[in-house]
Amino acid sequence: MRKSRPTARAIIIEGDKIALLERNRQGKHYFVFPGGGIDPGETPEEAAIREALEETGLEIGLDRLVAEVRFQGSPQYFFLSHPLGSELGTGTGPEMTGPPSILNGTYTPRWVKLAEIPALPVLPASIAALTARHPLWPESPLSFEE
Repeated sequence: MRKSRPTARAIIIEGDKIALLERNRQGKHYFVFPGGGIDPGETPEEAAIREALEETGLEIGLDRLVAEVRFQGSPQYFFLSHPLGSELGTGTGPEMTGPPSILNGTYTPRWVKLAEIPALPVLPASIAALTARHPLWPESPLSFEE
């Protein structure tokens, strides 16, 4: 099994909706939480804030770590967060500004109603299930293996 890079992701909630990235990649359609790889010397918190801005255009505030998912041997840190400003869809990261590729597919930021989460293909499934229970978050961060 290939070891992946540690990542940090933001669960950005505003009212009754959540910011997700709609993906169409190699014939598959699904949604993911904004986020990406943690750069050398960067904390997971810093990475979640940077990646959310790059991918969604939203400046965010982190509330707290709610889960860690082990994927291909590496941690993915998920932070409950809220928007501070800016507009969804104004991200300037390379995946947002470059042309779609056959390998990487498309990234489309969307506000999705929290009530719709159970009916959508949101990855990882463990975090989607947790998010669908908003605002009933665990007191301590949960751990999952996917």
